[in-house]
Amino acid sequence: MAKKLKSKRHKSAIKRARQSLKIAERNTFYKSAVKTAIKKVVAAADIGKKEDALEALSKAKSLIDKVVSKGIIHRNTGSRKISRLYKLVNSIGVKTDAA
Repeated sequence: MAKKLKSKRHKSAIKRARQSLKIAERNTFYKSAVKTAIKKVVAAADIGKKEDALEALSKAKSLIDKVVSKGIIHRNTGSRKISRLYKLVNSIGVKTDAA
């Protein structure tokens, strides 16, 4: 971090570098949290526990919406993730005939 800041000469460039490091760290935290929330939904769905999956889905949807509102991920990406999770949870317990 110090090397990146010291290579800048202007005051505004130093501030931008400092801010970009903070923002990148924050974005990494939220993206990681979204991935973890998705994994919890998928894990509950794989086991076949619909109640647990629905609870995890509610938390994941809330987190994804929060991350979208902060501008960390695009709104279409957030919608796609939520849609796929709902599709997965709704398919729990539904038997499909393999042809």
